[in-house]
Parts: sequence; structure tokens; C-alpha cells
Amino acid sequence: MAEAHQARVHAVVEDMVQSLERDHIRVMQGRMFRCSADCCDRSTDSMSVVHNCIERCHTPMGKAQAQVTSELEKFQDRLSRCTMHCNDKAKDLFDSGAKEPAVRALMDRCVGSCVDDHVNLIPSMTRRIKDNLDSIE
Repeated sequence: MAEAHQARVHAVVEDMVQSLERDHIRVMQGRMFRCSADCCDRSTDSMSVVHNCIERCHTPMGKAQAQVTSELEKFQDRLSRCTMHCNDKAKDLFDSGAKEPAVRALMDRCVGSCVDDHVNLIPSMTRRIKDNLDSIE
């Protein structure tokens, strides 16, 4: 993917991830650490009971991380498939005798279209992730 297109996608995804971290993940981390500290304060509980308590405290955070990772992987897979389609179109054009400048122009337009389409998916993906994070206990 052309560097400018790649930088654009990276910036938009980075903004989304930072927003999720600031508004949702950090809150969940705070709850997880406070819960874990409460487990450790139980001086009469056995080591295994405390360990199980801490594990329960960490479960929501693990679910949240898995959710965000899964959505980002799906997004990346879709974008990769789109750019692979562009590569195929460029190869077909080149094989038909087109000159390199024409192939590069096609590739740039095609990848730009992929990036535009996928950047437009970010708001709905962000809403879906936020809804899923909010549903994690």
C-alpha cells in the first residue's frame, strides 16, 4: 500500500484505539486493579482462593482485549483483501501491455478507494466495539 494511504489508515485507527483506551479500557483496568487489590486484602482466604479471585477480576479485561483485537484483525483482513484485488487488477493491466505509469496510476486510485471505503467503516466499527465493551461485566 502506498505510504500516504498507509499513514492515513494508521492515523485513523490509532485515533480510534486511543479513544477506546481512554474512554473504556482505562476504566476497565481501574476496576480490574481495584478488584485484584480487594482480593489480596482478604487475609483469611487461602492462596488458591485469592488467586481465583484475581483471575475473575482479570477476565473482563481479557474479553475486552480479545474483542478489540478481533475487530482490528477483521478490519485489517478486509483492507488486505481489497488491496490484493488492486494488485490483481494492476497485474492484469500490466499483462495486457499497459505501461508502468498507467499501472501505477490504477494501483494508486484503487488503493485510495480501498482506504476511503475502510476509513468510512471506522465509526461503525468503533460503535460496535464500544457497545461490546460496555456489555462486558
